[in-house]
Amino acid sequence: MEDNKIIELFFKRDENAVKQTKESYGKQLYALAFRILQSKEDAEECESDTYLKAWNSIPPQKPNHLFAYLAKICRNNALNMAEKASTEKRNAVIVELTKELSDCLPDNSTLEKAAEKELGETISEFLRTVSTDNRIIFIRRYFLSETISDISKALSLSESKVKSSLFRTRNKLRDYLSKEELL
Repeated sequence: MEDNKIIELFFKRDENAVKQTKESYGKQLYALAFRILQSKEDAEECESDTYLKAWNSIPPQKPNHLFAYLAKICRNNALNMAEKASTEKRNAVIVELTKELSDCLPDNSTLEKAAEKELGETISEFLRTVSTDNRIIFIRRYFLSETISDISKALSLSESKVKSSLFRTRNKLRDYLSKEELL
């Protein structure tokens, strides 16, 4: 079913909206959550929470890109679950991704909510300046939490090509954020 039809179901408060959303995007949302949480049960819970939050937020929200909207909800749910679990133990995936980006992002403890939003908007602006291939690699790695191996297979690139693309893009991001006085 097309995204606009699914969104219409949400606006009509038709419970088939959730069913259609799960059929269209369930596997991708589960995979996203699993890559972050590394737990089948937690990923399933996160996926279910994503449908509930979508149900509660559409309407009034009317996303232009349904999967992007759902992925953001799912990713935030998964990161919140991982943070909660990290009081018991650190999640290796989160630690690895955070370490990779630590040199090009400001310290999270110094950011206020308004600054976080500005940083997000600035990163989005930056990503519009890089090539489509580099943007896709960057988003798959740092938004969808895919492994370098998975990205290289999906895009038919060598792992070294993916690593060098990420390295160059992170350096460009650091320079961009410095020019914008956010770093």
